[in-house]
Amino acid sequence: MRANVVAIDGPAGSGKSSTSRAVADWLGFAHLDSGALYRAFTLAALDAGLPDSGSRIAGLGADLPVRLAFTAAGFHPEIAGVDVTEAVRRPDVTARVSAVSALPEVREAANRQLRAAAAHHPRGVVIDGRDIGTVVFPDAGLKVFLTASPAERARRRLLQESRDVSSETLRAETARLVARDAADAGRAVAPLRQAPDAVPLDTTGMSFEVQVEAIVDLARKAFPHLDIA
Repeated sequence: MRANVVAIDGPAGSGKSSTSRAVADWLGFAHLDSGALYRAFTLAALDAGLPDSGSRIAGLGADLPVRLAFTAAGFHPEIAGVDVTEAVRRPDVTARVSAVSALPEVREAANRQLRAAAAHHPRGVVIDGRDIGTVVFPDAGLKVFLTASPAERARRRLLQESRDVSSETLRAETARLVARDAADAGRAVAPLRQAPDAVPLDTTGMSFEVQVEAIVDLARKAFPHLDIA
């Protein structure tokens, strides 16, 4: 049975998170923030003084536990029953989350938590990442591979960060994203790739509103039983 899950994958700077939140609001689904969950695992490891050991961090996550908790306001990261939405944004967490999230045991533990969280929502969830449709939710009812040209993604990233969009900064950011794409596609754990049954959506020439509407339209066809407005 295909789950009421919209899986949005794509390269860095493609606007996956902001698009996912907007799509979730439109559909009446919840947005599952996988990044916040990995940050919660990282925070737990830091506070416990653990090294970057996948088995130890995953074990700690199970014992505390580390999870995404569901409330009327949506999902939030939680450690030992405490909401850590703000704490996971600490600079020391940001500095280590990439290393922790690359550990296979942590990814396995996080994937279990993401699936458990999705099962608790009465309507459905939207989740974004790089291996959501290929690994985390291979049974997702709708899979979208969101992308745009490197130059367009670079321009959007610079605007989002309120940085100067000059030819020099655009060139540098484009090169950085191209290198990031290659690294994400070539890594051993959870590589970036498009699921065979994902719908590719190139948003290079689209406004944010148009790309959100395009995914909502796909969801109407994928979930006809939900009567999406």
